[in-house]
Order: sequence, then C-alpha cells, then structure tokens
Amino acid sequence: MRKLKLREDVNLANLFGPHDLHLRMIEGELRVRMTARGDEITLDGQPDAVLRAERILNELADWTRDYYELKPDDITRALRATEQDSSLPLKKGAFRAGSFMSKKGSVVPKSPSQQTYLEAIQHYDLVIAIGPAGTGKTYLAMAMALSALSKKEVSRIVLARPAVEAGERLGFLPGDMFAKVHPYLRPLYDALYSMMDVERANRLIERGEIEIAPLAFMRGRTLNDSFVILDEAQNATAEQMKMFLTRLGLNSKAVVTGDITQIDLPSSQMSGLVQISEILQGIEVIKFVHFSERDVVRHRLVQEIIKAYDQYGQKTEQLISEANGEKDEPVPPTRFDNRKVIRRGQRFKDVSG
Repeated sequence: MRKLKLREDVNLANLFGPHDLHLRMIEGELRVRMTARGDEITLDGQPDAVLRAERILNELADWTRDYYELKPDDITRALRATEQDSSLPLKKGAFRAGSFMSKKGSVVPKSPSQQTYLEAIQHYDLVIAIGPAGTGKTYLAMAMALSALSKKEVSRIVLARPAVEAGERLGFLPGDMFAKVHPYLRPLYDALYSMMDVERANRLIERGEIEIAPLAFMRGRTLNDSFVILDEAQNATAEQMKMFLTRLGLNSKAVVTGDITQIDLPSSQMSGLVQISEILQGIEVIKFVHFSERDVVRHRLVQEIIKAYDQYGQKTEQLISEANGEKDEPVPPTRFDNRKVIRRGQRFKDVSG
C-alpha cells in the first residue's frame, strides 16, 4: 500500500474525471484499489501495478496544472504507453504527435507505436507498417494522406489493394469492371468515409483527387505528386510488390500496410510483404514500423483474440520443430516467413501421417 500526495495546484476534478471515471479506468486496467481523500490518494495492489498507477497519476496531474483537459482517451493512451515501457515519459511517448481532424473529431495516436508510425510518415517517403488487424495502420495513413492533400503538399491520393479473396472462392461476379472489383475495395471506401462526409469524399473521387483502384491496375503508371497507400499488402505477390514500389514518382510518398499472419495467397506464391521485409530492411531512407496486439484500438476482445492466436502459433511452430527434429527456437508468429510455415507444415503432416 502506498499513499500519493498531489500538489496543491492540481485540478483534482480534471484528474479524477466525472464521477471518478479516470480513477476507475486505471483501477480496472491495473487491478489496484484507489481511495481519494482530498489531494491524497491511497493505492493498494501488486507492487508493480501500484508504482505504475502512481506514475500515471503524477504525469497526468502535471498536465492538469497546465490547464490541459483530460479525457478518457488520454487515460487509455497513458495505460497503453506504460504497458509497453513503464519508464517511457508520457509527454514524449503518448501525447506528442499533432492531431488531424476528421468528421468525428481529431485523430491522435493512441500508443507509442502509432506515434512512431505518424512520425515515420512525416519524415520518410516510404513507410512499411506490419502488424495485426485493428492497430490503426490504414486509418492513420489515411489521416496523414488527407492532411497532406488539404495542405496541398500533394495533388492526389491513390489507394490500392490486392483483389484477393479471403479463403473462399466467390466465382465470377456480375456487372462491369467497377462492379467486379468494388467489393474488394470496399474497406478502403469505409476508411475514407469514416474520415470525411460521403458527399465530400465522392466529389474528391469524381475530380480525381482521390483514386481507389486494385493493385493490378498500377502497372505502367508513374505516380507523381501523390500520397499512395497500399493496404492489405500481405496479399500482394512478390512481383506485384516490386511493380508497386517502382511506381513512385517525384514529390510522392508511399505507405504500405499489412498483416503477415493473414496471408490469403495460394501456398505456391510468396507474399511480397514478407519478401520486402528481408530485401529492404537495410535501406536507411525506408522506415519499417512493427505493431503488436498491444496497439489494437478496436474492441478489447480483438486484442485478446490476437494474443490467443499468437500463442497458438508459437505452440504449433514448436511442435512442428520437435516433430522434424529441429533445435531452433520457435519464430514469433508475427514474423513468420510464410514459405517456411507452409514447408514445415507439409513436412509435419508427412511425419504425423
């Protein structure tokens, strides 16, 4: 049990939140009990959790002294930041990035990895973001692209995505070319419409300032003065990835996003995203940003589901290695080489059969 004495000039109502909401959020996340009596808070729980809660309260208290109005999202960001690195200064790690406006309000990073991602997009012409679903890879890239377009830093936004089915064959789709590829591009439209009004977005699309197209349509083009986003890049083949990366023209920026644990390509094809993780890693002007389940900003269940799949993947890889008589340590599932997984899976099947 520890007692925390706050400074006299701290805005307690702001720090505690309405009906002590902020304190309850910290209690629920860290499993500590907090009792506030005036400017003194008693903390009870596991020593590490108590120290972490004390540090969060001290840091956020300093923000209230600067007349900063705390919101629940600030508490969430502080909890995420200290979860990854308990010594990371919150002002530098969780709150430093500038915000971008969408129709729902400002868009701000909610984890240190998202902060790093935004800074990378600002300073690098090619950023490759790899991580699980729900970590904000596409959403934040879209925010940066719209910000660049509104500031006239680029003249257009190009959004591309491989037209690959997720584990099932839909057959031939009816309609013209647009009708056939539209279902594959729907997630990009959803991301765009979440950032701005549908009417405004459609006007920008009609004027050609925003273009949404399948990756296969990129061949032969040079994209000058553009902000280009390749989404679901794990489903781009090695040839498609090379083709896409060589489309970049003058005064352009590209962001490649994907999750190498959700590859829908046939087993005979190499994922271009996996390949460039090996080929381009040593080039200084290219920035790789890796996300983990801790950066998931969807429903909390998504974070738990991703963690469970990661643990299952590690156990499966270990069983495969043992069955094949291999001594190497299991590879974390978020860094799997899909060629190795497929090959080992086939060998494991032969051994067990």
